[in-house]
Amino acid sequence: MENVVLAIHLILALLLIGLVLLQRSEGGGLGMGGGGGGGVVSGRTAATALAKVTWVLAGLFIATSITLTILAASTSATSSVIDQIGGALPEPEAPAATAPLQALPAADAPATPPAAEN
Repeated sequence: MENVVLAIHLILALLLIGLVLLQRSEGGGLGMGGGGGGGVVSGRTAATALAKVTWVLAGLFIATSITLTILAASTSATSSVIDQIGGALPEPEAPAATAPLQALPAADAPATPPAAEN
């Protein structure tokens, strides 16, 4: 199932790239600007068939993305990659022994730095 959705997802991605490259540039960044007469009152240009197909393919692309995320989350929740290859995690090493811990001062005692050793 996941492979079928992944194949559809990749085909949609390639079709979207092709459709976006085929469309005429509006001349302004991020869809701003660009002349054209969409309507007498509205400033929007009329949507072409190519633009409508692009929107449909974009919606399908998002739907397949969400589907792939759900499928991946449902299969990965049961095990880890380490479990699948049969390995075991290495045990963390114990920290090296250092100087013995000094006793903490009492709560009401003033905090003073330890005396320097010469």
